[in-house]
Amino acid sequence: MLIIKIAGGLGNQMQQYSLYRKLLSLGKEVKLDLSWFDPKVQEKMLARREFELPLFVDIPYEVCTDEERDYFLKQSFIDKISGKVLKKLGKRESANEKVFQEKQMFHPEIFDMDDKYIEGYFACQKYYGDIMDELRELFVFPEHSIAELHQRNMLLASRMEKENSVSVHIRRGDYLAPENIQILGNIATEDYYSAAMKYFSDKYNDVHFYIFTSDHEYARENYSDESKYTVIDWNTGKDSVQDLMLMSHCRGNICANSTFSFWGARLNKRADNEIIRTSTMRNNQHCEPEIMHDYWANWILMDNKGNIV
Repeated sequence: MLIIKIAGGLGNQMQQYSLYRKLLSLGKEVKLDLSWFDPKVQEKMLARREFELPLFVDIPYEVCTDEERDYFLKQSFIDKISGKVLKKLGKRESANEKVFQEKQMFHPEIFDMDDKYIEGYFACQKYYGDIMDELRELFVFPEHSIAELHQRNMLLASRMEKENSVSVHIRRGDYLAPENIQILGNIATEDYYSAAMKYFSDKYNDVHFYIFTSDHEYARENYSDESKYTVIDWNTGKDSVQDLMLMSHCRGNICANSTFSFWGARLNKRADNEIIRTSTMRNNQHCEPEIMHDYWANWILMDNKGNIV
């Protein structure tokens, strides 16, 4: 059996779930571990999260039992004693060989694994790029909780399908916090967004940009020309998943270094769709263009100065 730990926000949960579906497609026995969302675990978190995959209509999954999880995570009495002895002797305690932790962007060895507990975020498109058609059918969007706003979204999605529409996801908020900015800041810069928008403007004279962000004040100040921009500011709280739905109807997608906007682009079914994403996700991640183009096939990669790489 394989067990995949589900953790993080909605975008990360969707990626872990997508790896789950990929492993199922290979004939593996796979289950999900949801224990990270236990209230006792979450009360220790700086940013508390909920299990959000059930936001999607009737999404199928199987959850592991406590006993199945403990088989991988709990050391036996002998293991604990031997670990203490090694520590006293100044030797390093051996790692739990039944637990696999993501350490790089892509681990192809995962596809050959059995009898492992798997931890990671698995953002790399290569993990599940070949089953995206299946995933698009599984991630079924719910209706907005407010009927009037559901109708507004449906009308806008129809409009997006008929025009040269481009979604622009801008992640500010927590990315600007002191504890995050060194790792996540200065990647999706103003130069990046300007160049990405110019790419589409040069291609389509009548392009219209739809701005998605939790910082609505910033968006209204910087994208106030309603002939060119529409700020989407009515899908909030649990209804934020509706932003993904709208992004998926655009002809083009400009992503932040954020798994949320990756999914707005991934779920796009349009044959004419083009996606631009940041060439790196984090400042401690080195970009090797040849490798990145393999890992993110058919995505346009752009650096923080606005250069396509």
